[in-house]
Amino acid sequence: MKIEVWSDYVCPFCYIGKRRLEEALHQFPHKDQVEVEFKSFELDPNSPEYSGQNIHEVLAKKYGMSIDQAKQANHGVGQQAATVGLTFNFDNMKPTNTFDAHRLAKFAKTQGKEALLSEKLLQGYFTEAKHIGDIETLADLAEASGLNRQEALTVLNDKTAYANEVRADEGIAQQYQITGVPYFIINSKYAISGAQPIETFKGALEKVWEEESPVPVLQDLSTEDDVSCADGSCVIPEKK
Repeated sequence: MKIEVWSDYVCPFCYIGKRRLEEALHQFPHKDQVEVEFKSFELDPNSPEYSGQNIHEVLAKKYGMSIDQAKQANHGVGQQAATVGLTFNFDNMKPTNTFDAHRLAKFAKTQGKEALLSEKLLQGYFTEAKHIGDIETLADLAEASGLNRQEALTVLNDKTAYANEVRADEGIAQQYQITGVPYFIINSKYAISGAQPIETFKGALEKVWEEESPVPVLQDLSTEDDVSCADGSCVIPEKK
């Protein structure tokens, strides 16, 4: 089973949805046969790098609300994050452009470190208030994920490196008419939109496995024992 996840590193529900999917997979008996692949999605491709404004100010300006209203909205999201063990540091978050972060993730994928780096990026932004639009900060996170720091810097300083891979993901998202994230596609056939409850993810995993498992799971309707041959013998064992 393959799960493709479109998300952005400054999207709070992407981090919450990631945790809920992970918990569902933890409870899924066939989790070892599930591949999760992260896909690039920029909530705002035209977003500038961190300007010094905090997330409350950015949201208030973007949606025409007061700072207090923005703080209240963020507090609600933070409460949802807490239900899956996440701590969101809204007061110190540094909203920024994520294109370089997505390019770095594509590089990490070639090294088998995509999942780890994605977690580092989300944790860095939401919990540790790191500036994930800053090249040196991204290089630090790359190194913490087991990547070569100098190689990561080379990628980050070349604005064309892995840019096509990021744009390809975003192009596929447009084909699927994905307008919001997180967005999960299972086996290129089933979709889950948003940070759904853990039970929703569990139900989806079970449904897809049942419908697409190469070996069908049979329901045994037999009512009698000892009416078949086994182990090279058709002798009915004595009843004890």
